[in-house]
Amino acid sequence: MNSELIAAFDYYEREKGIKREVLAEAVVSALRTAYIKRFGEPNELRIELAPRTGDIRVFVTCKVVERVLNDNLEVGLGKARQFKPSAQLGEMVEVEIPATSFGRIAAQTARQAISQRVRMAEKEMLFEEFKDRAGEIVTGTVRRFERSDVIVDLGKFEAVMPHSERVSTEDYNVGDRLRAYVLAVENGAGGPKIILSRKHQNFVRRLFETEVAEIADRTVEIRALAREAGYRTKVAVHSANDKVDPVGACVGVKGNRVKNIVRELNNEKVDIIKWHSEPREMVLEAIKPAKVKNIVLVPEKKTVIVKVDEDQLSLAIGKRGQNARLTAKLTGWEISIEKDESVAQQFGKKVHAAAAGLVDALGVTEAEADALVNAGMGDLETLSSVDADDITGSTSIDAERAAYIVERVRARQSSTSVAG
Repeated sequence: MNSELIAAFDYYEREKGIKREVLAEAVVSALRTAYIKRFGEPNELRIELAPRTGDIRVFVTCKVVERVLNDNLEVGLGKARQFKPSAQLGEMVEVEIPATSFGRIAAQTARQAISQRVRMAEKEMLFEEFKDRAGEIVTGTVRRFERSDVIVDLGKFEAVMPHSERVSTEDYNVGDRLRAYVLAVENGAGGPKIILSRKHQNFVRRLFETEVAEIADRTVEIRALAREAGYRTKVAVHSANDKVDPVGACVGVKGNRVKNIVRELNNEKVDIIKWHSEPREMVLEAIKPAKVKNIVLVPEKKTVIVKVDEDQLSLAIGKRGQNARLTAKLTGWEISIEKDESVAQQFGKKVHAAAAGLVDALGVTEAEADALVNAGMGDLETLSSVDADDITGSTSIDAERAAYIVERVRARQSSTSVAG
């Protein structure tokens, strides 16, 4: 057995990097278990294994008796005095027993202990190798599925991408190569567990660091990032160097840098904006591509009221509210988007003023004045160029009242001419 142990120790120390002392401890522990299983629990058991020679020595503490009834617990006086010349009856003496006394079982136990300890050591080494890689991007191959979790082969070990970290718009197949963000590395009872994510917003952050040299060397910083995985991401960037355009650096020549990132994200939309410390400016940037008419900040509620024209409303809110939600996440302010009524209000005031002018000038009713204004005949100059048929054809005013209006306009023109 010695030669087998030495060969095994040499191999695993050389090929796996596992110290022979570690393997020797595992074998001793296994031999202890095997001894107790075969002979029962002794008073005290001590096993020594020399890692360099493979020599095994087994010592059992027994009670010195005249007549031995249990070899595992008792020893005769004569044998006891071989190990302790001064031994007396009733005394506890440690005696050595041949390791071969449980020979074949010991050999089998040693082999199993070494295999088990090797597996454990490999897992420990893998954990040590990978524990500091949390937060990095790794590349692997889809190996299989466990329920809706994706098991990814990373070479020396496997990782899991839980269903909660998958992107809902992506499909994965066995054999697919994919990149993912290392969300966590846990050392559980079954060995290291590597948890991956393609959904986490830091996956996008790491992609930018990989693709954009200016971010990698800290010339450009990602100050804020908000993501709805599979649909849209907004990234706010800043540079302390006035000569560097942070947005341009991230976009790249002909958009090559951001195109590579979008391709990795399976065409997820990526908006890159310039970061501002002032909330108003930051919201104006983040809400793009919508054009804003007015912004009202309510600092005590950390709310921003964004007003846009009606044709910009759906753009500002975004598909399923994404643009508004991402703007809120990016800025840290609650966003309320409203239709700007100021233009309509101004137009209404002009219409009302024009109608009031017609009432005063022509003596028509308010309803007739409104009808004329809405038909584009809201001033005396326009009315001077139309006849009664034009009025009845464009409004609900009857022929008699239309004739009256034309007559009043002409009379007013005549009086103005005479006065002139």
